[in-house]
Amino acid sequence: MAHIQTPNFGMVGLGLRREMLDELENAIPKQIEFMEVAPENWLKLGGRFEKQFKQLTNNNHFVCHGLSLSIGSPEPLDIEFIKSLKSFFDHHNIKAYSEHLSYCSGKGHMYDLMPIPFTEEAIKHVVSRVKQVQDILERPLVLENVSYYGAPGQQLSELEFTNAILEDADCQLLLDVNNIYVNSINHGYDAQAFLSGLPTNKIAYCHVAGHYNEADDLIIDTHGADVIDPVWQLLDSAYQAHGVFPTLLERDFNIPPINELTKELDTIHQLQAKHLKLLSTAQSA
Repeated sequence: MAHIQTPNFGMVGLGLRREMLDELENAIPKQIEFMEVAPENWLKLGGRFEKQFKQLTNNNHFVCHGLSLSIGSPEPLDIEFIKSLKSFFDHHNIKAYSEHLSYCSGKGHMYDLMPIPFTEEAIKHVVSRVKQVQDILERPLVLENVSYYGAPGQQLSELEFTNAILEDADCQLLLDVNNIYVNSINHGYDAQAFLSGLPTNKIAYCHVAGHYNEADDLIIDTHGADVIDPVWQLLDSAYQAHGVFPTLLERDFNIPPINELTKELDTIHQLQAKHLKLLSTAQSA
């Protein structure tokens, strides 16, 4: 076991969706130590939603997970959008900002996450853009390893590509264990080996989620179902390999009542407690 993080926003989180607002407005379950939102969904809100959201951010820890930065796009970055993000983060005391290691726009918006070619040229392109974003935001950018369904022009492995960007751009990693599992099935690689090959010191926090089995060799990353046992096992392995880090449950649709979601949050707490106990035992031996 490598390390135990001591973040400033808690260890177990839940992705906040508007459907949850009424349930969470009056009381936050003890299992939820931080929440995450897509800033694009809240930047221009007013009225009741804005009031509810500001009340939540005043009293709870929040991180943001973006949808439209499009860090790998061939088109120039949207500087005004990035500046608006900075103002939003400052206003709501956002603790971290993550995005997808992918792109979603070219001449227009594609409304999907497209795979960046795993090439040296793409690494240089993405690294320069990450540095520009970090300079404007005056905070680290956290990039998520994404699920992908094709690898056009591949010259490097996904792991080599991901690690090169994290190192060269001096940014951080949002470790998504479900995406590792999905990709390992779809592309036939060893999920444990991929997980072990990631840099411990770059992990900012983690996502865990459910998915949909389209076929025996095709899984779709949906965030619309319960987390399955192999993904929980991969999270367990992640804590063993890299130490205990903040971990957030994503659920984007088929959203059950909060008291159902807290059962999955309890699983995260239990896995973290297990590895904290193992570390304490090892240190006292």
